[in-house]
Amino acid sequence: MAINVNLDIALTHILTRKRQTLVASLGVTIGIGMYIFMNSLMAGFGQYSRKEIFKTNPHLRIFREDERSEPIYPSSAGEKMKRVLINPALTTSSKALNNPEKLLEMVRNMPFVTTAAPQVNVDVFYNKGNSQRKGITNGINIDAADAMFNIRSTMVSGSLDNLQGNLDGIVIGRGLAEKLSLNLGENLTISSSKGVLKIMKIVGVFSANNKNSDDTKSYINLSAAQQLAREGTTFVTDIYANTIDPDRAAEFSTQIQTLTPYKVDPWQVTNADLLSGEKIRDVMGNTVTLSILLVAAFGIYNIMNMTITQKMNDIAILKAIGFNGRDIVRIFLTESIIMGTLGVLAGLLVGGLCIHFLSKVYVGGPSGYFPIYFEPKVFGLGAFFGILATSLAGYLPARKAANVDPVTIFRR
Repeated sequence: MAINVNLDIALTHILTRKRQTLVASLGVTIGIGMYIFMNSLMAGFGQYSRKEIFKTNPHLRIFREDERSEPIYPSSAGEKMKRVLINPALTTSSKALNNPEKLLEMVRNMPFVTTAAPQVNVDVFYNKGNSQRKGITNGINIDAADAMFNIRSTMVSGSLDNLQGNLDGIVIGRGLAEKLSLNLGENLTISSSKGVLKIMKIVGVFSANNKNSDDTKSYINLSAAQQLAREGTTFVTDIYANTIDPDRAAEFSTQIQTLTPYKVDPWQVTNADLLSGEKIRDVMGNTVTLSILLVAAFGIYNIMNMTITQKMNDIAILKAIGFNGRDIVRIFLTESIIMGTLGVLAGLLVGGLCIHFLSKVYVGGPSGYFPIYFEPKVFGLGAFFGILATSLAGYLPARKAANVDPVTIFRR
């Protein structure tokens, strides 16, 4: 039969049963709307957490790993005597990277590296009067570190530029400033594990919205950090690098590892717990939204099943006048797809409106506005799953209708 005839019959069924059509489409609307909202919310939290991570962590970190000393008397093959004297302690060799300038140049020349910078990390004590706090100071190249971490965006007072060429300047975390009652322009005495004391002037205060970082961390010039470590101008403990795609950092670290004997860690290693939590949250969110979508599909299935049951006589007449099984399947599948499409379009609109209005809600704190992220892929997947679920929900009853024997129906 002509396709337009099948479509006319499907539209007639839909228009004469408007309430059922509305209920079925509304179920799909809620399912698609929730799918888009939940996935956009998870994407927003993911974007926010990544942004917070990269305020203090590079995509790649190159450093000298701690080594465990070998046994004093290593056992030989086939030895039966029990080894007694062992020394499993960590060695206390220098953390310095050998020839860091050459390594830094090689890293910068890698095609996937966007920024690379040297760093000197020194464990210190911050002292003010009788108060003392343990922490770590990062000796940095100001411009390179800012290009990597956007430190200027985290400044709450003072200026990062005041560190430029100032060997006695220090930028401290807001938590540390509050705990030691320190203000801009005041002096702070810091002492390193090498016994070096320096009186530093506070030229800025930052807040990375990370308690551990804000309570313990500070920035000073690279040369000042080398002095605290009692080392020369070539002393570097770490090389940090950012890449074109942080999600591929593990792959990039493998490539850099072939250039150096030092440890190359991607950011995923140091933030494994956070990423594990993200995966659990994503699985839970997707399970909830797909369950809602499945319930909506069952709603369409039930409505189509009821429609076919009520229209058995009509189906028998159609088959008697020449409609074959394929035509019957097309009619009811078309009904299901139309109801699903209406629900999907309305769901996309509802999801988009939820994202728009929530993104304007100011929640305060480090996140500022509500962390929800507009991602076109989520809308595409929502539309695909919606049409797929409703098509399957309509196809199964349609197959039942296609197998109706008109003679059996007429005999009833």
